[in-house]
Amino acid sequence: MRVFNAIGDLGTRPLLAVATIVATAARWRYSDIIAPALALPLFIVTAALALIVVTRWNLVAQRFQVPLLMAYALCGAVLHPLAHATVGAALFPYLACGACGFRIRSVRLAVGIAAVAAVVSAGMLWLVGRSYADAAQQWPWWVGLTVGLPVYIGIARRYQSEALASARQAAVDARRAAASDAHSAALEERGRIAREVHDVVAHSLSGIALQLDLAETLYRRDRGDEAMAAVHRARTLAVDSIAETRSAVHALRDGAPRVADALHTMAETYGARLEIVGDPAGLAPEAAHTFVRAAQEALTNAAKHAPGATVDLRLEAADDAVTLTARNPLPPGDAGSADPGIGLAGMTERVALLGGSLRAGPTMSGTWEVRAVIPR
Repeated sequence: MRVFNAIGDLGTRPLLAVATIVATAARWRYSDIIAPALALPLFIVTAALALIVVTRWNLVAQRFQVPLLMAYALCGAVLHPLAHATVGAALFPYLACGACGFRIRSVRLAVGIAAVAAVVSAGMLWLVGRSYADAAQQWPWWVGLTVGLPVYIGIARRYQSEALASARQAAVDARRAAASDAHSAALEERGRIAREVHDVVAHSLSGIALQLDLAETLYRRDRGDEAMAAVHRARTLAVDSIAETRSAVHALRDGAPRVADALHTMAETYGARLEIVGDPAGLAPEAAHTFVRAAQEALTNAAKHAPGATVDLRLEAADDAVTLTARNPLPPGDAGSADPGIGLAGMTERVALLGGSLRAGPTMSGTWEVRAVIPR
């Protein structure tokens, strides 16, 4: 079996063919060659074909490859009994059949050539044994039928080689896909961080602007102490916004915030009423951040467009989706034409990326409602 494996691996082991040629040539003068006038040219042709197959195969035109292998197998099968005494010549038909299995993609064609070579080898052994008295030590004719067996080893080696090539290509494709996924993930992470920072900064700047507007109004009414308090609150918001931005970035990397806790904190800060129905635990990090930012955006807009109005927050966690609703009364004289602002427009895009939807607008009951739904 080891010999057959070596034969089947002929495409990558030309040393075996070269060794066979050298061994046959070295013993030629000292062996009893049958029909030397025919055997010598046949040996030269067989050796040349063997060298072409193992060293110059890529230079052979495709239309000549099968005829060349067939000639190699048949020449080796005929040479086998004529130069039997050299021992090395007996390997040529085995090498040729192994090469057929390795080089020819059609299994049927490769097996067919090997079968023909086996029949020719058996026939030549029988004929030489009957025709020449010097062939008494010749192998029995039926041994010639075994020369075709290495074709199956060659086929197996070809399948193995193709499988290895496919595995290498798959590994290369996997590395490229992994690199592409890593690049996409990096871009997505940058986008998430950019949206989160935008929401935090927009919320903080809106709060600062509101406090400064309040301070200006109080100052004009000669309420200097209250105006200074509003300025201090604006400064506190500016300082807190830096810390909040940093914590938002860290939270994106560390995991999802506790939505219920975050909403409770915001409700206390803005004086909103909060109702939580169901258990919102288990939300994906991006969904949790989106709900927190949506509530923050809704509260900021309510404070800007309807100052003093109480906002009702409701978070409802169902099995298939989680819904956040923020509702506040419309300011007097406003029929619902208030611009929701770019913050809510950006929030709508964020919710849509998660497969959900966000609606912001007036209701029939005379309130302004922000409603975000994200599937679980």
